[in-house]
Amino acid sequence: MNMRKNKMGYLGLLGLLGLLGLATGNSGFYGFFGFFGFLSAFWGRGSDERIDGNINRACRNAFVFAIVTSAFFITYVAALRAVEAFPLAFSVVFAGSLMLFVGSFIYYNERGE
Repeated sequence: MNMRKNKMGYLGLLGLLGLLGLATGNSGFYGFFGFFGFLSAFWGRGSDERIDGNINRACRNAFVFAIVTSAFFITYVAALRAVEAFPLAFSVVFAGSLMLFVGSFIYYNERGE
């Protein structure tokens, strides 16, 4: 079994882009903080086939989250005509999807399926 580091962990470095939100005051950048969770992929174990299966399951969970929260926020913005909520809504959908993906990936990876 090949035990090399998972390259998906390098996506965690994109989390530093979230600091632009603090520097500029633009809340749309906060979604990038969700990438920090990918750093945990460096400590993954198992074969490439198992990792691919875990990635597929984690993607499914993140996709369902993104669809449900996007529908909620689109309805909210349309009903209340609160266009100014779009950057925050985008950040919540983006960061939430990333964090759910990473959390699911870690769970499936630790469970050992």
